[in-house]
Amino acid sequence: MYVFYLSEANHKKEVMNFQGSRRRGEDGISMVIDFLLSNARLVLGVGGAAMLGIATLAVKRLIERAGRAADDEKVEQKMAESWEELSLVSASPTLIKKGIEGVVMKHVAKAAQQQKADLCQQPQISSLEVQSKPESKSKRLQLCVLSLQERLQQYYHTRAALAPHEVKRAQSLALDICTEIQGFLHSRHPDMSLGEMSLGGSLLDDLQVVSADHACLLVPLQLEPSLWRLVPGEETLLTHPLHWMVRRVNLEYFPRGRSYWDRYLVGGYLSAEAVVNMFNKAVMETINWPSISSTMDCLVRPVPGGPDLRLEIRPGNETGAESSDQPLFISMLPLLREGDVVLTAQPELTSPWVNAWHLSLYPWETQRLAQLDTADNGCRRQTLKILKAVCRLNPALRSLEAAPLANLILHLSDSESDWSENSLDARFQQCITELIGYLEQGALHSYFKPAVNLLSGLSEDQVDQMGFMLYCAVSEPEILLI
Repeated sequence: MYVFYLSEANHKKEVMNFQGSRRRGEDGISMVIDFLLSNARLVLGVGGAAMLGIATLAVKRLIERAGRAADDEKVEQKMAESWEELSLVSASPTLIKKGIEGVVMKHVAKAAQQQKADLCQQPQISSLEVQSKPESKSKRLQLCVLSLQERLQQYYHTRAALAPHEVKRAQSLALDICTEIQGFLHSRHPDMSLGEMSLGGSLLDDLQVVSADHACLLVPLQLEPSLWRLVPGEETLLTHPLHWMVRRVNLEYFPRGRSYWDRYLVGGYLSAEAVVNMFNKAVMETINWPSISSTMDCLVRPVPGGPDLRLEIRPGNETGAESSDQPLFISMLPLLREGDVVLTAQPELTSPWVNAWHLSLYPWETQRLAQLDTADNGCRRQTLKILKAVCRLNPALRSLEAAPLANLILHLSDSESDWSENSLDARFQQCITELIGYLEQGALHSYFKPAVNLLSGLSEDQVDQMGFMLYCAVSEPEILLI
């Protein structure tokens, strides 16, 4: 706490500067905000989530108080109160794990209630000022007028949902790349047994949020049913539900060489890593990308160094040209299909097992959400997109991927039947509460594969930061929609 007391001492000096600056305009308020945020970082250390949560509430209250203060003495008094609120949470977010949830919730609720009361108090403005600034409605009045339901709808349309022209442009570029790659492989490797390439993933399923910046190119491998058998993960030595293997069978009748994919066998199993390496050499390192860039009138180049097969597309075909337009990343994804089972070659998910194929649950989850929404005209997919956008735009929640969020909604759908659009705010708040519970348990089990813990990849620090941010959002969910 020494750092905090030192910062508070410096704060008193800063107040004097603030009093002078206030007479010169609103620059003084900005100075105090910067001062609060910088000291909050010192106080909270790696607890970035705490800074974004409680510090945001305190700073917002400070802005309102400074804007309405009649004299400098009241400004100093209100600033001291805001510092007291920050001191309540000056410890690390790991305290959530140590049983102070009630204390945190108490002070967060108190700060949130006071803030709402402050927001709803309109300042006394003369008619002359109103006439001179007809469009100067303050942000705090907008927040006060809009309900959570309206804020969620606003957030969905302005931040989460993509513009149709943006989606169309990204899909068009991805389809052009798909045509070029498939044509190249057919001409250079006519004996390669491949199915029809297509687009897949969130861009195609209308589940992508914030910006249309990535697409997935599905490359289906065609296997002879009499020569290959897909082995579920539970039946292998790996015993992982998502790590399947593809065994070569009937070798006594059909020796190696009868199938094109025999050349990528490792220990009697088709190696996903070997297949990815083959496509890396055959596509990424062989295709004349400058020629394709010229044809498509944009810059197309492989993204080196990663475990996946990824291309980057930028408007403008000059290598040195910089563009403000969002680049589009396209990932090539070799996969196997058998019935409703989809196995993908993603060594980054199955490492260190070179023979393992990843069982993709994405098609099942997406189909289930669509079926539920179609049956009751629900807002599950809309809720999912809002949650995805919130996590992507919030640094404390950025580690939370789409799969846990989708499964969160699927689990909640089993206990909640009302998913109408009018209940969007209630379901959003319930998702926050449920997610906190899963983080406290350290486990969110897959809806279709209960043995799979979708939170197992998170570190303890990430869980603490996310938990603290969500605790703040319980009383003040609007902080997630900033």
